[in-house]
Amino acid sequence: MSSQTEIAVHIRWMIRRDMPEVLQIESASFEFPWLEDDFIRCLRQRNCIGMVAEYDDKVVGFMIYELHKNQLRVLNFAVRPDIRKAGIGRQMIDKLIGKLTPQRRNRIILEVRETNLAAQLFFRKSGFRAVSVLRDYYDDSTEDAYVMHFRFQEEAESTQPVNRIAGRLAG
Repeated sequence: MSSQTEIAVHIRWMIRRDMPEVLQIESASFEFPWLEDDFIRCLRQRNCIGMVAEYDDKVVGFMIYELHKNQLRVLNFAVRPDIRKAGIGRQMIDKLIGKLTPQRRNRIILEVRETNLAAQLFFRKSGFRAVSVLRDYYDDSTEDAYVMHFRFQEEAESTQPVNRIAGRLAG
């Protein structure tokens, strides 16, 4: 399968039987992968949500995020390495962005390792901005993390100034 081909995925809640595929993607994606216990401990918390992207009855990506009063916090996010750049990550991010509202949860926040350039570029292309650096953030290394942030914006918001009077008078 060509990595340039767009793959339409079904995104659904993560269930227990997804764990072997999720762990496979996790260990293929990260130098310091989460263990099954890490996933289970996180998902047992009331505010923690796991979702998977499914294609052809196989899990091809997943995301774990927390619900907070005014934001979603992505804790873990990965797409199967052999089919990256096929729009799967973008569809998962679009699903998360679709959960934002101006009144309640209006932003998504996440941390990315300083050495994970592919993730930094992916999230930047998805509309996230680096807002700060957490020094020596990880338990497993001395690596820093970039805090990246996406803020909800109304579709109607425009970057151009609007002349409401001229619009009403015309026609």
